[in-house]
Amino acid sequence: MAFYTSFVLFIVMIVMVMLPAPVAHAGPAAAAVASAGCATVVCACYAAAGFVFGTVTAGVGTPPAIIACNAAFGTCMKAAFLATFTPTP
Repeated sequence: MAFYTSFVLFIVMIVMVMLPAPVAHAGPAAAAVASAGCATVVCACYAAAGFVFGTVTAGVGTPPAIIACNAAFGTCMKAAFLATFTPTP
């Protein structure tokens, strides 16, 4: 009887080792961290250009540095959004 019990436990351990490890879907948390990073960088970009983020309206007289900051911010936020769907082990 003891041999049978240890054999069953051995088989159960082998099966558990062969199962793939679960993947946690921590994408929303990764997206939140990435969005915060994007916001920090765009604020620094505006400050380097001599402006405050959120106070400049896009128009004909918008400085090229602000347009470049906005373009980089859009690209960064796109990557942050895509991080939502990335499985994180």
